[in-house]
Amino acid sequence: MALLQDIPFSLLELATVPQGMDIPATLKSVTEHARRADQLGFKRLWLAEHHNMAGIASSATSVLIGHLAGATTNIRVGSGGIMLPNHPPLVVAEQFGTLAALHGDRIDLGLGRAPGTDPLTSRALHRNDMRAEHFPEEVAELQRLLGPEDPSKRVKAYPGSGSNVPVWLLGSSLFSARLAAQRGLPYAFAAHFAPRYLQEALEIYRRHFQPSATLSEPYAIACIPLIAAATDKQAHYLATSSQQRVMALMTGQPLFLPPPVENMDELWDIPTQAQVQSFLAMSVVGGPATLKFKLEALVQELGVNELMFTNDIYDRQQRLDALEIVMQAKQG
Repeated sequence: MALLQDIPFSLLELATVPQGMDIPATLKSVTEHARRADQLGFKRLWLAEHHNMAGIASSATSVLIGHLAGATTNIRVGSGGIMLPNHPPLVVAEQFGTLAALHGDRIDLGLGRAPGTDPLTSRALHRNDMRAEHFPEEVAELQRLLGPEDPSKRVKAYPGSGSNVPVWLLGSSLFSARLAAQRGLPYAFAAHFAPRYLQEALEIYRRHFQPSATLSEPYAIACIPLIAAATDKQAHYLATSSQQRVMALMTGQPLFLPPPVENMDELWDIPTQAQVQSFLAMSVVGGPATLKFKLEALVQELGVNELMFTNDIYDRQQRLDALEIVMQAKQG
């Protein structure tokens, strides 16, 4: 059985804009967050691609990855993920080849096949919905462009060719679990918003995994929502910010992160509460002792190789403090 202290901890960053804060201030806060995570020993920090979502500032994902990689020293920085059908594989290879040239072996390329936005914005991105059907072929093309240079191919990525940037497959259903297993690639499941299929996806990935030149054994990350504070009571209070944001997502409202409230019952009815709690079913909330207990149980239940957390806390200092509290729980 894996011990919690032996499980790497990582972070997923959405660059969520708190209510009352503008984007420049938010990105400065995100940079401070990345630096503190680096100092505390988090393994990786991934940025998510979203478009036309008021309150989410990570749309230019590769640009933000480069900035945060330049602001840190040891932590791996990458995408969680690049939505490949939005981009030509050659462009992605050139971007991430450039990032690797600048920052060495600290760059990860996580790939998804969802649009990361609404249908209208997909059209504005000139996205062809049929490209999602060709995701396996485009992943293979991207791996070729990032791998050893092939003299027989006229189209090459410069920079990119020979960089061997690690490719991860990301998923919120079962499709990418099967593909990652077939290709022998590392896999990350988005349980922070799609907890329903987590266990089944991990089982499929492990059962069907085929060793590859990339990976000899399956390697899986579970990404979960986590709210850490000095006490359980404080953590549950802080968690009301993410609960409100999920309500906004469900009703098509802007996704600015609101301040916490004392009583969510004043904001939701019973059906809405059930929807939000289902969305956040994998959420871990608490002080150090509670976090340690819940995370240890989660690791034993899921058997994952690594845990990745969202950190949706409104107050910027409390968000930084949460990083230390999580690491205290880990070392226990």
